[in-house]
Amino acid sequence: MPNSEKTAARRASIGARRNPESEAAVLKAARQLLAEKGYAGFSIEEVARRAGAGKPTIYRWWPTKADLFIAIYGIEKKAAVSLPDNGDLMRDLAQYTADLWRFWRKDPAGGTFRALIAEAQTSEAALSALRTKFLPERLDPVRSLFDRAAGRGEIPAEEVEDRLQIWLGFNWFRLLTDQIDDNDILIQRIVKLLV
Repeated sequence: MPNSEKTAARRASIGARRNPESEAAVLKAARQLLAEKGYAGFSIEEVARRAGAGKPTIYRWWPTKADLFIAIYGIEKKAAVSLPDNGDLMRDLAQYTADLWRFWRKDPAGGTFRALIAEAQTSEAALSALRTKFLPERLDPVRSLFDRAAGRGEIPAEEVEDRLQIWLGFNWFRLLTDQIDDNDILIQRIVKLLV
């Protein structure tokens, strides 16, 4: 595709509010760039060029590359991973975990999530985004699985956060060591230990 076709027409600013058309163009360009070049090739500058948006506008909405990636990840994950409600923590957690692993394997945003974790080890901005923006919002759905289980008396309510952290550690270990293949037996065995 020639460069002239890759660069979108510039969009007019509507002030401090987000222009929905510009926001949609930025998110679309960011998704495409992520799919093509992964996290390493993902930059605000290239997203701005492809979306026909000004870099200052994007930086105002998403102050760092990590912030923009987190927005894309959230949109993609919400579309790909639903929250089960089978009335049983073991079944819900096993299904959610299997769906999450599938998302990490198949979606460009899921597949490049490891890069954000890696960047957070050397970048204070990425670490801050991971801690304050990514984790609270992404853990709320799975926390609700544990909260519902505590409400049903399956687990003690005071152990919800501890069990959530153990679940997260297991999943990130598997992700960071590239061991997130379809393995329902392993997932069920670990979930059983956790529950």
